[in-house]
Amino acid sequence: MRNRRLVASAVAIAAAGVGFVPGTANAADPVPPGAQGLVLPGFDVKKAGLAGAQKFSSPAAKAVRSTLHGSGARASAPQGADGNPGLSIVLGAEATSAHGFRLVTTIGSADVSLNVVIDWGDGTSDRADAFGDEVLTNEHVYAEAGEHQVKVSVSDPVNQAQIVNELPLLAVGSDFTAYGPTRLLDTRNAIGGGAAKVPAYKSVRVKVAGNGEIPAGVTAVALNVTVTNARSGGHVIAFASGRERPDTSNLNFAPGQTVPNLVIVPVGKDGFVELYNGGWDSIDLIADVTGYFSRTQASGYTPSAPVRIVDTREGLGRGGKRGQVAGQGSFKIQFPRGLYTAVAFNVTVTNPRDAGHLTAYPSDQPAPTTSNLNFLGGQTIANSVIVPVAADGSVTIRNGSWQPTDVVVDLVGNYSTDSSGSLMTLDEPGRAVDTRATNPGRPVPARGYYAFPFSPDVPGVSGYVLNTTVTNTRGAGFLSVAPDPNSVADYENGTNVWPERPVSSTLNWTKAATVPNLAQAGSGTNGIVDFWNQGWEPTDLIVDIFGYYETN
Repeated sequence: MRNRRLVASAVAIAAAGVGFVPGTANAADPVPPGAQGLVLPGFDVKKAGLAGAQKFSSPAAKAVRSTLHGSGARASAPQGADGNPGLSIVLGAEATSAHGFRLVTTIGSADVSLNVVIDWGDGTSDRADAFGDEVLTNEHVYAEAGEHQVKVSVSDPVNQAQIVNELPLLAVGSDFTAYGPTRLLDTRNAIGGGAAKVPAYKSVRVKVAGNGEIPAGVTAVALNVTVTNARSGGHVIAFASGRERPDTSNLNFAPGQTVPNLVIVPVGKDGFVELYNGGWDSIDLIADVTGYFSRTQASGYTPSAPVRIVDTREGLGRGGKRGQVAGQGSFKIQFPRGLYTAVAFNVTVTNPRDAGHLTAYPSDQPAPTTSNLNFLGGQTIANSVIVPVAADGSVTIRNGSWQPTDVVVDLVGNYSTDSSGSLMTLDEPGRAVDTRATNPGRPVPARGYYAFPFSPDVPGVSGYVLNTTVTNTRGAGFLSVAPDPNSVADYENGTNVWPERPVSSTLNWTKAATVPNLAQAGSGTNGIVDFWNQGWEPTDLIVDIFGYYETN
């Protein structure tokens, strides 16, 4: 993948030192000004999302001919005349967006004037005039995902003839249905994939479609994948069964670590996903599902600029009451009742007094046996979460440790039936950014950021499914991901402004660490995403893109 690079000068603004805890608000610091990079990815997200999309057609043989009666027929034409015997319609369509189509109507006719009506099946229609043999092209965007029935009628008033052809269209975008949390795989306990560890350089297959109440035909799934009992380092790749394993990665681990990461991964036609162990030794893998995507009308996604909604260190989200979450304790996060079906946030554990795990779940359900985040005593670690919302609008977060810990929650988006944001997965996930390769010797500067345009000037793209990884870290720090207020032209012309430094965090690291985390990043107004190194030393950054959300 080739990348072009533009460099724009920016003044490095950083903070007066308060240790590395997520989201600390910062003021100016003595770090000298540095060049910030604007890297242009070598692929078009929308083109990649539509690659291999199904095409639709209805041949002339399916058209139904009838005699035209009423006001459309000419009084001078003999009733029931069998004129224009070659009148025909062939329909073809292809997707232009998550909910949009380009319809091509090929008309065969004698040289007479024709009236054409296209009923899109959603209460709207288009009308056109034609003459003789003609090819008409029309575009339409549906408000929702799912199947839509198009009916095209061509009337010949001169010969009292009418012909109708119909074509079912299935939108390529996928909506989200909250599910669980439910454990689909645990190699330690013979759940889902057998009792054996996953061997080095081998995959375990996880059944998704048809598992429990997950229906057939799902296109993608949200899984929290956890690796444990690793004897050496490595990585895990999640991909659709039946497809070639991509060069991207979802999760990195070191010996002895228990590491989780949320993945949004396409599901193969056979209903399975594969989890590949890219390490030198066998590992145990756990996979918990929190929702699935399908090409039926359900909930759309609305990304937002990250906003901090809970910080137990400051009492935020807890009525101003500071204090750690007690061992085996829990707390609720309240959202407006009936507004969301699920929420997406980044949860961070910091200052834990002992090892444990964190679980997010709908408050009207019992605490599940699943987990979203595992931690050690004294560790600061984050993970992305998608969790269904209870009927009253609440979500519960439970501390599975026997000792207290601080918890930080940054909201990044929500799923609701009112949103039209459908997921477009990429058949071939792409490595959009790797500062080790595309920017050699230029890691993300300390207290600085790199801006990456994923969809500049591409209408309708509202957000991206990314996996972010930091590596070659020289000290402790954390990564923030947020939309950029500038345009590509601003960077090219040197008129860009320094964005407001985010207070949210996506992942945390220590020296000499490699740490991944999913980021569901909003596109903002310009299709550019900023990746902030909130540490005091430079770090390398890798960003893989797995899909994007598109609205109508």
